[in-house]
Amino acid sequence: MTDTHIDREALSVLREVMEEGYPELLDTFLADSENRLVELRKAADATVLSEVAHSFKGSASNMGALRLAALCQKLESEANVKSPADIARLVADITGEFAEVRPVYEDERQHALTH
Repeated sequence: MTDTHIDREALSVLREVMEEGYPELLDTFLADSENRLVELRKAADATVLSEVAHSFKGSASNMGALRLAALCQKLESEANVKSPADIARLVADITGEFAEVRPVYEDERQHALTH
């Protein structure tokens, strides 16, 4: 199910590279993602939307959240040409996708802390 959403290989590499820092990396990603979602929901300006989407895309991509990164890319590139309704739909899609992948990162964190 989540394999179209998450690049498990990327997570594996991060786990190896980060070692003890891996749970903290996951915490940071989850907290930053929550903050970015709030920013996306309240941003009215296309430039701000595009900037937040760009930074969210980068962290999602680094963390192997493939579909989340793709949705952020779409928002980043279309923020100044889409209608407010389309923007709202995209932000809702991004929010939904984060809700979909969040448990995977929480499980990863739990697993990393107990092993």
